[in-house]
Amino acid sequence: MNKKIISSALITISTIIAYAPLPNQNRTLNVVIGSELQEPLAEIEQTFEQNYPNIQINLKIQGSQDIVNNIVNQKNDFQPAIVIPASDELISELETRLRAIGQEKPFYNNPQPIAKTLLVAIAWQERGNILFPNNQFNWEQLEQALISKNWQDIGGNNNWGSFDLLMTDPTRSNSGQLTLNLWAENKLNQNNLAINNLANTEVEQLFSLLKNSVYQPPRSTDILLQEFIVRGENDADVGLVYESIALYRWSQTNQNKVYQIYYPNPTTETFSTAVIMNNNLSKSEQQSAEKFIDYLLAENQQITLAKYGFRPINNNINLTIINDTPWSNNILGMEINPPVEIKPSPSPEIINEIQKVWLRN
Repeated sequence: MNKKIISSALITISTIIAYAPLPNQNRTLNVVIGSELQEPLAEIEQTFEQNYPNIQINLKIQGSQDIVNNIVNQKNDFQPAIVIPASDELISELETRLRAIGQEKPFYNNPQPIAKTLLVAIAWQERGNILFPNNQFNWEQLEQALISKNWQDIGGNNNWGSFDLLMTDPTRSNSGQLTLNLWAENKLNQNNLAINNLANTEVEQLFSLLKNSVYQPPRSTDILLQEFIVRGENDADVGLVYESIALYRWSQTNQNKVYQIYYPNPTTETFSTAVIMNNNLSKSEQQSAEKFIDYLLAENQQITLAKYGFRPINNNINLTIINDTPWSNNILGMEINPPVEIKPSPSPEIINEIQKVWLRN
């Protein structure tokens, strides 16, 4: 009897030791994020590690579509603990693709949105006045500018030269996918695309025009905006980006020459969404990952994300009264409540079809 009690006690103690974190055990979590989160999460990482000195966060920056592809195709040379692409639909795509190759439960937790933003256009102020009269974004006018190829033919100054549009590579970045989806919807006068809509000749011609017009589309949205600012007028006229990045980097322009923000109507709201990978993480690593996601949702961190132009998930945070954020900078065209229809991201099936049509053209 005593032997059974001792044996049972030893098993219990062994279980506790196996799953409970040791007092001085350091854990490193690889957190894979879209480039739009690079700077705010670098700041949040520092305060998190001060509060949890035994947990080290190792940020890995990738384009949001790349996050999905690299995990499915096992191209990472590290083990992701948490992934946070720009869209919850990309999390859905990741789950579907991992299940298709035999992973019954790809995620340890339910996906958790941590911040949100909108797709917007930006244009240097003087040029935007020509392209978008009355500050109204217009897909048809943008397409005509690509067809005309130079500013003189669309009412601009002859000295402005060629018309240059920037968008990200839709095979690697979510903002490029959202751009093509909204543009195709407008082209076909459809509120929501079906897969067979994308086989339309008009859509294929539009994608072909874009592919021939956009020179070396960058892999991520933040890279695009940094290029937009550095290249300036005459090399970058209009860009399609996330509102968060457009707001945050606006102060980095020469304030004598600033870009204006335009909201397509409708536009797309996208949620940066975190999920813990169910890929042989220890129990203590899973618990540490949960702590980090909970930390991102706390009010102080939601305010930090607002400082970088994101819209908080926490609806109790009032953007109009937070100090030292882009929301109080009177940025040209910025609207806390833009007067446009706001739609969810397209489904993974539509995103997948958009990529196929893009690659075919």
